[in-house]
Amino acid sequence: MSLRRLGACATLATLAVLLTACSAGNADPAPTGAGDPTDPGGGYPVTVDNCGTEVSLEAPPERIVTIKSSTTELALALGVGDRLVGAAFLDGPFPEEIAEAGAQVPVLAERAPSSEIVLGAEPDLIFAGWESSFAADGIGERAELAALGVETYVAPAACQADGYRPDPLTFDSVFDDIIEAGELLDAREEAAALVAEQQEALAQVTPSEAGLTALWYSSGSDTPFVGGGIGAPQMIMDAVGLENIASDLDTSWGSMGWESVVAAEPDVVVLVDSAWNSADNKISVLEANPLTAALPAVQEGRYLIVDFAATEAGIRNVDAAASLAEQLDAMP
Repeated sequence: MSLRRLGACATLATLAVLLTACSAGNADPAPTGAGDPTDPGGGYPVTVDNCGTEVSLEAPPERIVTIKSSTTELALALGVGDRLVGAAFLDGPFPEEIAEAGAQVPVLAERAPSSEIVLGAEPDLIFAGWESSFAADGIGERAELAALGVETYVAPAACQADGYRPDPLTFDSVFDDIIEAGELLDAREEAAALVAEQQEALAQVTPSEAGLTALWYSSGSDTPFVGGGIGAPQMIMDAVGLENIASDLDTSWGSMGWESVVAAEPDVVVLVDSAWNSADNKISVLEANPLTAALPAVQEGRYLIVDFAATEAGIRNVDAAASLAEQLDAMP
């Protein structure tokens, strides 16, 4: 199906109407250039099993939409920013090294975008950081988008089905995901170089040997939402030598009552900092709650801070581990 034809139809109200109205039309010629599928060294077609959905690209994607910071930042780090026709649901400013390239990417929506907005950008690939983005009440189900000629790809660390959900997430699996994204986006050399750079940086992180326990406090006031035992929070805490008091939660993030937090008496509290729920706000919550205000970690201000965008699997995880290790070293 012609993506130009799809763009002409994208003003229709629903994805179902799009499927009907755009079903006809002659295909435009395939894009050429770097990664030209006629080049025997181009490495295409590429087919991967992604969260149980087969993704098959006959040629390098030329019009990419990314959903969430983790996928947008990976695409920028792989040097394909010039092929990003839109991004949505960004969690904060880009890291300095990709900020200039990121500033050139159109922001389609501050939060979860509609199917009309995404399809209006005429993507040939949608790269999402959450599997839940592909829903009938979101940007559309993956099979429906495929019928429109739009391939979809979910960051593998976000897959939820048995056999696909990382359990637990590891840095090796994060690096594998970078390599796979490089294969799909025609950036194999860039992906290999990025992984080598991150592996070297991770090797420089020295874990604490103090045997400290920690609460990873993500959000919530009445009931805290915390880092559980199988996702990026656990992986990062392991790298810096912190014992997660919520490691028995079989999830990346989950709820944990304040009474349980107090009973565990964490030595330090990792505060997730975001524009909508800052680390300072979380400190205020901890100090205002009579239960947590009595914790030595709160009374002595034993806090570590991590940016929200570094809490999901992605290129920021190694830097987050290095930063937490430095903060631990500086803690009295």
